[in-house]
Amino acid sequence: MATLTSEKQGMAAYRAPSLFQPHQARKALRDAHEGKIPPLLGLYLGLSAVPNARFVAPMAFDAVWVDWEHSSCNVETMTSMVHELIFMSEGKTIPFVRVPGHDHAAIGYALDAGASIVIPQVETVEQAQFVVSSAKFGTKSKGTRSAPPFRLIPGLTDMSIDSSKTLHQNLNEQAAVMIQIETLEGINNLDAILTAVPDIDAVWLGTLDARISMNLPGNGGMGGTEQEWVDAVATYENTMKKHNKPSAGFAIGDKDTMIKMGKGKSFLMVTADVMGLAGLAGGLQAAREVYAIPGKGDSNSGSNGTV
Repeated sequence: MATLTSEKQGMAAYRAPSLFQPHQARKALRDAHEGKIPPLLGLYLGLSAVPNARFVAPMAFDAVWVDWEHSSCNVETMTSMVHELIFMSEGKTIPFVRVPGHDHAAIGYALDAGASIVIPQVETVEQAQFVVSSAKFGTKSKGTRSAPPFRLIPGLTDMSIDSSKTLHQNLNEQAAVMIQIETLEGINNLDAILTAVPDIDAVWLGTLDARISMNLPGNGGMGGTEQEWVDAVATYENTMKKHNKPSAGFAIGDKDTMIKMGKGKSFLMVTADVMGLAGLAGGLQAAREVYAIPGKGDSNSGSNGTV
């Protein structure tokens, strides 16, 4: 399949035959990793609400991260957010759901909704095998995922990309499975994990959790200069190069910061809903200065609409 993506299309070039199916996210990540397309640029939705997903969908982010792990979000809300992101973007946006832990059912719910998935806190080969098995159909893929009987309508939404394969074999190749490595144990085990579980599509180094787990200051997830941290990051990066796997992470800030944070990555969260909302405090402070009572604040400020 030729790469057809553009800024206006977003990820529409990787749409499935039906919007009820997950995108060809595995291929999109691989194409970005191989330099065929730019890195996927995404929005982190830390506050789970259907209107938020509906509002941002037409903006055509390549990806939107739905944080089911760290928000008060139930199955219905998560599913509706995924549908809004796919349908209201007309397929231009790939939803990635960070599931709450390694629960087999939660992984199935997110995939059934049509999302790709992010699995947090993966530390061992056994954990990686379990979560990838939960995401795949059929013993050939070592899968234990249950096939949803009413998710796709025969003849209407169950079309296959590759007619030589079954529907469920196609679905195995569409949705992406990204894992998060968030401890030193996970970093040290990553080589064994990627060797034993090649169906992992991308890896995100969770710098905030990793640093905290190492008893280092969190630094807002911005890393640090401690030798043990520098060594851990080097181990992670060398392992990713060895296995030729797409890497993912945040890239937020000014141009130079984005370039630094995004170096070598194929999947980037470049902004967040919580950052936009946090910025409202600046508007409030500016208003307080404008409307301060003369003599009790800025002497040039007005009050009650007068100067």
